[in-house]
Amino acid sequence: MLIDQNGEKVGSISTKDALKKAQDISLDLVQVSPSDADPVVCKLMDHGKFVFEKKKNIASSRSKTRKTSTKEIKFRPSTDIGDYNIKLKKIKSFILDGDKTKISVRFRGREILNSNLGLDLLNKLKNELEDVAQIDQEPSLEGRQLMMVLSPLKKK
Repeated sequence: MLIDQNGEKVGSISTKDALKKAQDISLDLVQVSPSDADPVVCKLMDHGKFVFEKKKNIASSRSKTRKTSTKEIKFRPSTDIGDYNIKLKKIKSFILDGDKTKISVRFRGREILNSNLGLDLLNKLKNELEDVAQIDQEPSLEGRQLMMVLSPLKKK
């Protein structure tokens, strides 16, 4: 059984005739069914183009899956309100893009004695972002750095 390049059945013809037909129109004769099938089904196609299209489809399906990355925003305990608002907008944009966001407050020198200022800053951020983000890691002090990790809300 032979199928032409447009997908229409030509009928049962000999292998020689099918090969000649394929050579006349510069295409390949490809066996579609298993060799023990009765009748054996062959198709006229450009096999190189077929393989290329298949690889291209596989590559494009891989690129559609988005990998989440972790972005980081650093604050200081004495961050002013203007800088705070700019960083808040940036955090929102990261989260709305689907990225996890690590927020850290760095302490220098004796600022570590007032670590409650950093904790207040992170709690304020947590309250302002509760409609778009969930907390993956609660604020914790690691060395001279207070950290919290936020991720986008799970869709229901």
